[in-house]
Parts: sequence; C-alpha cells; structure tokens
Amino acid sequence: MLVYIVRRFAGMMVVMLLVAMVVFLIARVVPGDPAAVMLGSSATPDDIAALRGRLGLDEPLLTQFLLYLGQIVRFDLGESIFLNRPVAQALAERSELTGLLTMMSVGIAMLIGVPVGILSAAKRGGLVDQTAVGLAMLAASIPSFWIGLTLIKYLAVDHAWFPVAGYGPPDADLLERMRHLVLPAIALGIPNSALILRFTRTSMLDVMSHDYVRTARAKGLPPLVVVLKHALRNAMIPILTVIGLTTAVMIAGAIVTETVFGLPGVGNLIVSAVLRRDYPVIQGALLVVSAIYVLINLTVDLLYAVVDPRVRY
Repeated sequence: MLVYIVRRFAGMMVVMLLVAMVVFLIARVVPGDPAAVMLGSSATPDDIAALRGRLGLDEPLLTQFLLYLGQIVRFDLGESIFLNRPVAQALAERSELTGLLTMMSVGIAMLIGVPVGILSAAKRGGLVDQTAVGLAMLAASIPSFWIGLTLIKYLAVDHAWFPVAGYGPPDADLLERMRHLVLPAIALGIPNSALILRFTRTSMLDVMSHDYVRTARAKGLPPLVVVLKHALRNAMIPILTVIGLTTAVMIAGAIVTETVFGLPGVGNLIVSAVLRRDYPVIQGALLVVSAIYVLINLTVDLLYAVVDPRVRY
C-alpha cells in the first residue's frame, strides 16, 4: 500500500507540473492586459509599460514561467494583482462556501442517485425503472443555471422559503449559511444525480445476474437483504468511482452556480479574475482545483480496498 501511494504521489507531481504549464499558457493567451485593465482607458502606453515592468509582465514568458514554478515549489501561489493580498489568502477566505456547497450538492446527488438507481435495478423493465431512467436523462439534459433560476423564481421570490442570493450576513451561523446554500446545492446536485443513478443501476444489474445473488434468493432471504447486503456491497466500486468523479465535476460546476446565486465563493473569484486578467489568481485557483481533483481520485482508489477486501495494491 505504501509503495502504491508513493507511486501515485510521484505521478501526481508530474500531472500538477503539466497543469501548471497549461494554466500558465492559457492565462497568457487570453486577450487583455492586466496593466491596461488596472489603469483604465485613459492610460498612456508609457503608463502601461511602467506598470507592466513593476508587475514583472515585461519579462520573457519562459522567465515568468520559471519564476512561477519557483513559487509553487515554495507553496507560494503569488499575490493577486487587483486584490493586493496573497492568492492563498483570497482562496482560503472563499473556500468555506465552495466546500460546503460542494458537499451539500454531492449529498443531494447521492441521496437521489443511489437509492433510485438501486430501486430501478430491482424493478428492471417495470414502470419504476422506465420512469427513473427517463427522469435521469431529463435531469442530465437540463443545465444547472436553468434549474437555479427556476428555483429562485418559485421557492425564493414567489414563496420566500429560501433566500434569493448571497451567503448571509457576516455574523451568520452555520445553519443560516446552509440555508442560503440549499437552492444552489439542489441546482447543482440534480443534474449530477443522473450520472450516479445510471451507474448505480448498471452496476447493480451486473451484480444481480451473478450466481451468488440467485443463490441468496433461492435460500429464501428477504429481497431487501439480497439487494442491500449481497448485491449493493459488490456493486460499490463503480458507484464509488462515479461519486468521486461527480464530486470533482461539481467543484468546477460551482462556478456557474455561484454566479447565478451571487455567492462569494471560489468560482466567483475565478470569474472575476478572468475578467480582470488577474494572472496569479487564475493560476493559483485552477492549480488548487486540479490538485483537489487528483486527490479525490487517489482517495477513491484507496477506498476500493475498504469496500472490497479482495482489492490489493
């Protein structure tokens, strides 16, 4: 196990190096100049050139990239051009919202996808199965921002059951924060529950065709015991895989959701940084998101051995 983890971490370092390179190049390819954005339309070319020099943007790309790699090695994400504070601090200030939103969204997606997928597999070919598959396809086809706007219209504006937008006052407690995130979490969780549902159904159908499940039924065990104890336990690896992938996708999908609901999270920070060409924030945020994505994949792989003792590394 230790050797496997060391190998995975070595591979992660290579992946993160490639991600850093791609993110650095993409940030520079996007049209726009941070110095010109900061100084406004009335700035002269000399003013822009002077500011670019102070920001180090007049250096060759290779020099800028090597300096950027040096910062990463020291676990320094740099300093925001517009916020005038470290990128790590800016991300930390907004990470609570995005993390809580992601966890709530994953919880909603699992609560919908896993039970309905199990029920659909147990009732294969019936009305319940066909309805579940149809709803899953519909949920996967509807963009999260449309669901969010619909929820705002009917549950926030018309009935005032939930806040329309924002994350609550500065002194709000955790329950109040979570209340502000209910609608965004539903908007993000429903489309992603479709993939979990379909994988759960497929994995359960594959397992339920095996001999040990038929033997359990022949022994007269209750259907619920057969499905949950014998079938679900052996179908967990594909389900864990899709839950891990869905979690990573939701972190990226939070950008749109936070914009719709006016949430001051990491997604909103990235959008603002792109509009202002704040290179350090763009690079730092995308690098952190990529690292989280890789760590989620590693965590899922390690969980395989927990849910299935036959798995060895």
